[in-house]
Amino acid sequence: MLFDRAQTLALLQLGDSAYPAGGFAFSWGLEGLMADGLLGGRGELDEVIADQLARRWATMDRILLRRAFTAASCEAIAAVDRIAEAGTAGAEMREGSRRAGRALLGVWGKLDGALSVSYRQVVASDARLGHLPIVQAVVARDAGFSLDAAELMSGWTLITGLVSAAVRLGLIGHIDAQRSQSAARMLLTDLLAETPPADAEPASFTPFIDIAIARGPLRHIRMFTT
Repeated sequence: MLFDRAQTLALLQLGDSAYPAGGFAFSWGLEGLMADGLLGGRGELDEVIADQLARRWATMDRILLRRAFTAASCEAIAAVDRIAEAGTAGAEMREGSRRAGRALLGVWGKLDGALSVSYRQVVASDARLGHLPIVQAVVARDAGFSLDAAELMSGWTLITGLVSAAVRLGLIGHIDAQRSQSAARMLLTDLLAETPPADAEPASFTPFIDIAIARGPLRHIRMFTT
C-alpha cells in the first residue's frame, strides 16, 4: 500500500490534542476516579485507558463511527446519532459526548466542510444529536479520509485526550505520558487489526468509569466536564 502523505499529515493535525475542538475540557472519568481514590499512578492509568479502548471505544464508538461513515444521507447519520444517545446510559457521559462532538462539528463547519455544514443544521434542530463518534465520521468524510484512517483518528484522539488529562491532573509527568501513549498505541493497533462483524451492535461495559463521571455534579470543585 502506498504511503499517503497528505492523509497522514491530516491525521496528525486532527489527532493533535491541541486541535481547537474543546477536547481539553474532558477527562472521560479520570478526574472522578482520582477523586474517589481509584486512580493513583501510571499503571492504573494504563488500565483505565485500556478499558476505555477495549470496552467502550472498540465495542461502541467504533461501531457507531463505522455506521455513520457509510450512511447515505444526513438523515441516516442522524439515525446513528440517536442510537448513540439511547445507548449511553449516563446523563453526564451523554452530555460530554454531545459537547465534544458539537465542538468538533463547529470547527469543521467554520472550515466549510460540506457534510459538516449540512449535518450541523440537522444537529441544531435536535438536542439529542451531535455525539462525538458520529461527528468524527462526518469530519473524516469531509477530510477525505478512508474508513481505516477515520477509525485511527478516533481511537488516537481518545488516547491523547486521556493522557493529556492525566498530566493536567498531576497524575503523571510528561515522560510517563509518553510511556502511557506507547502502551495504548500498541493496544489500539491490535484492536484495529480486527474488523468488527457487519452486524455488530454498539455496546459498552465500563461501570467504574461511568459511575465516576455520573458523580461529577456532586463534586464542589471540577476541572473537567466529564
